[in-house]
Amino acid sequence: MRFFFMVPFLLVIVVLRRNLKEVLVEMARYPLAWFIWSVVGFVLFYGPITFAAAFGPGWLVAGTWQLTIIAGILLAPFFYHTRESEAGIMTVRQKIPYKALRLSMVIFIGVVLIQWEKAQSISLSAFMYGVVPVILAAFAYPLGNRKMMELCGGRLDTFQRILGMTIATLPVWLIVALVGMVKVGPPSSSQVLQTFIVAFCSGVIATTLFFFATDRVRDNQGKLASVEATQSTQVIFVLIGEVILLSSPLPSPIATVGLAIIIVGMVLYSTLSKRL
Repeated sequence: MRFFFMVPFLLVIVVLRRNLKEVLVEMARYPLAWFIWSVVGFVLFYGPITFAAAFGPGWLVAGTWQLTIIAGILLAPFFYHTRESEAGIMTVRQKIPYKALRLSMVIFIGVVLIQWEKAQSISLSAFMYGVVPVILAAFAYPLGNRKMMELCGGRLDTFQRILGMTIATLPVWLIVALVGMVKVGPPSSSQVLQTFIVAFCSGVIATTLFFFATDRVRDNQGKLASVEATQSTQVIFVLIGEVILLSSPLPSPIATVGLAIIIVGMVLYSTLSKRL
């Protein structure tokens, strides 16, 4: 339902900007590539995370998802860029930005420390169902996003690209919805409302801002890694939300150290971004 709700919002934005035609033209040029990489970026991202959330605690899903800040960096060799040389224009395989990788590892250590104490009480089955799918999603999301940026080549803006990817995955979501309708029945009114809010806040606002930022630095693997590393801050907001809204206890000393490490890592990314 999240992706069904996203379509009208994005469609209105693109139509008002008078560039819907370009989206349809691009999708018609490479229909298979649009479908494959949109499925990787959206379906193999949101499907496994939703599955994991049904079997594992939310803190485990949120913590494991932070692997994506490292996964995006490790995917660099799967992409190429062109550069001029004496022999002409050459296509060169991208290299892993090790400076950015080291900074991302610092942030990930902070995330691990936040989750460490809670992880002591998790069962093996909850770990397998709550972690393995999220690991898949952590690699699929940056891979789909980067492949679509490569495919579009700067010809589409962020709103156009997200709209095209959402439309391309609708057949898959329709199948999922039909299966759910047969097995479980229609969603409740509260579920529809909650999904609508998630679609607008996360699907439209957050995804657009994130894709816009990655699109601006798509040719620089180091800066791309720094943008993807900002996702680690969600763990901080989750902890703050739990304390304020759910009256959860304050973070333990180990978790507090983890928070400090995440903040230090983000500060380092900001100060050293020009060197990445």
